[in-house]
Formats: sequence, C-alpha cells, structure tokens
Amino acid sequence: MDLATIWFWVVAFLFVGYFVLDGFDFGVGMSLPFLGKNDVSRRQVINTIGPVWDLNETWVIVAGASLFASFPEWYATLFSGFYLPLLLILVALIVRNMGFEYRHKRDSDGWRRGWDAAIVFGSFLPAILWGVALTNIVHGLPINQDMEYTGNLLTMLNPVSLLGGVTTMLVFMTHGCFFVALKTDGAIRHDARALGTKIGLAAAVAAVVLLLWLGIEGGSVWSWITTVALAVIFLTGLFFNMRGKEGLAFLCTFVAIALFVLTYFLMLFPNVMPSSTNPAWSLTTTNAASSHHTLVIMTWVALIFTPIVLIYQSWTYWVFRKRITTRHIPKAVDPSRPDPIKVH
Repeated sequence: MDLATIWFWVVAFLFVGYFVLDGFDFGVGMSLPFLGKNDVSRRQVINTIGPVWDLNETWVIVAGASLFASFPEWYATLFSGFYLPLLLILVALIVRNMGFEYRHKRDSDGWRRGWDAAIVFGSFLPAILWGVALTNIVHGLPINQDMEYTGNLLTMLNPVSLLGGVTTMLVFMTHGCFFVALKTDGAIRHDARALGTKIGLAAAVAAVVLLLWLGIEGGSVWSWITTVALAVIFLTGLFFNMRGKEGLAFLCTFVAIALFVLTYFLMLFPNVMPSSTNPAWSLTTTNAASSHHTLVIMTWVALIFTPIVLIYQSWTYWVFRKRITTRHIPKAVDPSRPDPIKVH
C-alpha cells in the first residue's frame, strides 16, 4: 500500500472522528428546544457537552490540515467549489460557539433565549450542510480537465444530496439524544430517550434510502458490507435505548456513524472527487496527492502526535464521565457582580 492510499484512509479516520464526536454536539444543540423546558433544564442539556465541544471540533481542523498537506489538489477543488457551503458551516459554528460562551453573561431571559436560538441554528445548519457536501462528493460533481468545479450552488442542491443532509441531521440528532440520556438523570433523561427513539426511526428510514441510492450508483462489496452492518447496529441502538440501556445505545450510534462515514469513503476510493462530466477527469489518490517526501514527513509527525492527542481526549472524557443532574446547576449569575462565575 503506497503512502497516498494510507493518507486517504488517515483523512477518512479523521473525518470519522469528527462526525462521531461533533455529531453528538450537533445533536445536543438540535435537541435543546425539545428537551429544555425551562432555563435549568436547558443548562442541564448544554452542560452535557460543556467540557468537550471545543475539543471535538479540533478534529475537523486536523482533518482539513491533513487534507491540505496530503492531497492539495483535492483540497483546492473542494474548498473552491464548496466555498459558500463551507463558509456557512464556519459561520454557524462560530455562532453556536458564541452561544455556549455568552448565554451565561447576563441574567436575562431574553438574552438567554437569543443565545439558545444561536446554539440551535449553529447545530442544525452544519448537521445538514455536512451531509449535503459529503453526499455530493460521493455522488459526483461537474469537474473539468483542470480539476476545477464547474457547477454552482444549485448544482449541489440535488435530490440525493438534500436527502444526505436530512439523513445526517436526523442521525446526529439521534446520537445527541442518546448522549443527553447517558449524561443526565431525572425527567430530561427519559425525555431524551423518548425523543431519540422517534428521531431514530426517521433517521433509519432516511439512511436506508440514501445508502441504497448511492450504493446502486457506485457501491463496492465492502461498502455494501458496512451498509448492512451499520443498519443492524443502528437499529440495535434503538432497541437498547427503548430498554433504558443508554450506554449501549450511544455506543451503537457511535459505531453506526463511524460506519456511515466509512461507507462514503469506501464508495469514493480510489477517487477523492469523482467527475460527473467525464470520469477520466476525476481526482484520485494518485493525481491529487502530494509528493512522496511530503507524505513521509507527515507520516512521522502523525505517528508521534496522534497517540498523544487520543490519550488526552480519552482522559478528558473519563474526567467528565458522571451524569449531570439539576443539583449540579447553580443559580443564574447576578449581572451586578464584577466577576460573575461562569455558569452554562
């Protein structure tokens, strides 16, 4: 296996990590209007991801940087063609993160409602647009012989990509509900399980239709295997959720999302951006990769630092592993205090 192929799967691993981790962050944010019936319950929901949401986002930064260094032609075509969707994702993430940081800054219901809306908006939009973008890449895009995207925004808004956006939104929301159920107790725990079951059933239907569609177009033996596996695991997660086994339910959606993203990359390989204009103009792991010397240096850097990052992130989740109940939510801050205590 050559280094370009290895780095294709490294990039796949990084995007898998991003979507399984930030995926439940999106889900928690999207569930806020349904589970947060008052300020205390909304803070309880938000605090489930309070210690980890920013750490989870670093995966997409590393994935983007790795993509830039290992496959510069892929990066150039992707970021130029998808400039507007990626910009919208970035803006939405910034707005969401501001919501996490600023909602506690003033003891005002209107102030908190505004930032709660920012969190919800900043969770829904990326969850949909990531699905639209990834599905377009797998489905194929108009790319010319110069590796340039020749379509426009409306080109990306085709039926299969929109289905992809709806699917990722529903799957992430299910994932987030299971995480809230795992990390909380009391009424919210039961409400999250009930909501997760309802959304999960819709997500299962959407995912089956989407993956059948893409699989018939360009699936491989391995992608069909992962499709069947993720369907079984996702439905098993719904079963565990209904039985009140939140840990196993969350583990199932975690694995199912990993297999979902892996299925997309299996459908892609050895292409990285298939051309719908002419298959001969597709970007591949060969014509889009960096030089051998660059890939060698990147491999040594990854071998040294990746274990450190994984150990640190695992330690963070272990430290904040306990459930959050209403007794962990202190009273809202008094804005007249000169140095208010940060309370999400």
